Amino acid sequence: MNVDRLFDNLSKEVRRLVPSDMSITSIEFEGPLIVVYTDEYDKFSSNDSLARMLAQSIHRRVDIRPDRSTLADSAEVEEKIRSMIPESAEIFDINFIEETGEAIVEAINPNEVIGKEGQRLGGIRKETGWNVKVMRAPPIPSKTVSDVRGYLRSNHDERQAMLKKVAKSISRDVLPGEQWVRVTTMGGFRQVGRSASLLMTKESRVLIDCGLDPSSDATPYFAIPEADISRIDAVVITHAHLDHCGTLPALFKYGYDGPVYCTAPTRDLMALLQLDNIKLSFGENKKNLYESRDVRKEILHTIVLKYNETTDIAPDIRLTFHNAGHILGSAIAHFHIGDGLHNVAFSGDTKYEKTWLFNPATNRFPRLETLILESTYGGQKDYQPSRADASQELGRHLLSAAEHGGKVLIPVFAVGRSQEVMLVIEELMRKGTIPKCPVYLDGMIWEATAIHTAYPEYLNNQLRAQIFQQNENPFLSPIFKRVETADMREEICHSPDPCIVLATSGMMSGGPVMEYFREWADDEKNWLLFVGYQSEGSMGRAIQKGRTQITLNMRGKSIDLEIKLQRATVDGFSGHSDRKQLMKYIGSLEPKPDRIIIGHGEDRKCTDLASSIYKRYSIETKAPMNLETIRLK
Repeated sequence: MNVDRLFDNLSKEVRRLVPSDMSITSIEFEGPLIVVYTDEYDKFSSNDSLARMLAQSIHRRVDIRPDRSTLADSAEVEEKIRSMIPESAEIFDINFIEETGEAIVEAINPNEVIGKEGQRLGGIRKETGWNVKVMRAPPIPSKTVSDVRGYLRSNHDERQAMLKKVAKSISRDVLPGEQWVRVTTMGGFRQVGRSASLLMTKESRVLIDCGLDPSSDATPYFAIPEADISRIDAVVITHAHLDHCGTLPALFKYGYDGPVYCTAPTRDLMALLQLDNIKLSFGENKKNLYESRDVRKEILHTIVLKYNETTDIAPDIRLTFHNAGHILGSAIAHFHIGDGLHNVAFSGDTKYEKTWLFNPATNRFPRLETLILESTYGGQKDYQPSRADASQELGRHLLSAAEHGGKVLIPVFAVGRSQEVMLVIEELMRKGTIPKCPVYLDGMIWEATAIHTAYPEYLNNQLRAQIFQQNENPFLSPIFKRVETADMREEICHSPDPCIVLATSGMMSGGPVMEYFREWADDEKNWLLFVGYQSEGSMGRAIQKGRTQITLNMRGKSIDLEIKLQRATVDGFSGHSDRKQLMKYIGSLEPKPDRIIIGHGEDRKCTDLASSIYKRYSIETKAPMNLETIRLK
């Protein structure tokens, strides 16, 4: 059956299933969605079960939207909405999404927008014709989130054309014949960095992650026949760290024109980090892999999914994201291939423990035959302290630095570790465990924190409740100071007063952290505290191991430094599971996979973890090198 005939049959089935007294103006196909437009949106919106019934009947995701002809001018609608909502709601912003006919009202007190039993919100929808939704305003505004939404709005037509193209690709006929499933390791196997895997069937090719090696700027192995960009159906990104998405904009630069699937926080965070990476490369006189226009094209081609939301991404592949517990929006990508042919999950980076930010990684799946699992801390001796022990250890070092009048420099990744360290320091100072002093945030940390508050549904319940209590939000503590200018950074570097600085980059491969390190390295009163993974070959790993002299390349000039400051590593802040958690995770999996493929770890850690899993659980394991192809089915 050709695509046009399939679309015609699906449209007829939708019209048959919808009650005759409900008007449908058109049915369109956008990416993995079937979109039903109506000029009687109030009727559809009052029937909560209709969209779910349609999706279950036709086995496709269904979205019901008001017909564009019924949508009044957004400026007029905004004025009307504001007039219908009491001032006590404290409206922060109203965001109009013409693509979906949604008007998102962000308010400090959302219940004031909803009204008693939803009457006010229902009245606003009826008066305006828009699908008005309400959400609690984020306590820290995010420029990135605002810019991404604005860019998608202003490029509506181009995005619609892309979505229609994706819809046709997903719905193409599957060729007859023997079915098979293979995965090719293109990066991040027996190493940490440049993560990339190519999932292939007879019909489809899906790239999972497209990372960059932070210590060497190495990219995945794209110069192989399987990785023909023109034949890739979709790219799936597990999370926003650059070792998983740092090469993605380069795909668009060199001709990729297909969809990217990830969660909404991942889309925003990876754009933030990729744009920052361009600035860092420019500042360090490195060649850029891509430009800002390539990042914008990536945004335009990104289709976001929530956790536990299943969608078609190819004629024979369905994707579901599950919580990975690693960073904001991080996901385990589960692929259902064919009509029950095979089920494979790519863990990305996972944390099987409740942290200060997130719930533990999902360990239950409908079906699972193959698991691709990370092993960053999978070595035999890789055991990390608990979060409570890590908090105490950090407190001891900070107290020692304060007693000697020293400054503390903490290299961090902008996303994940920064926010956890902020929470711990705020609690230590609030309880009087360590003396109060300014905590400066340099790099993308503040903006990344703002994005966390824009997506509270991805945080654990306790933190979610805290950040919406104005007097209890730990991120808004007065101890935190945002470093916004080079002059401010210079002033902090040369100030005699004690302070704590959290600065990117986390592996000391560049970024503002190096400015502070250059100024403070030769004073034994100061401290350098590592709280995150330092990859083999990185500057951070060399300093962590105890180098006493080092040569830095600062803006094209070589600077010799003698390192006298105190150094310590505080384990327990990692967003990766340690050896014990990885083994416990595998033991808790439901169902147990038939095969586990180990990656994202140094050589000996991958092989050791694979051997241990086989011995304890009798599960077939592999620890492939890069460029290997494994037949899964």
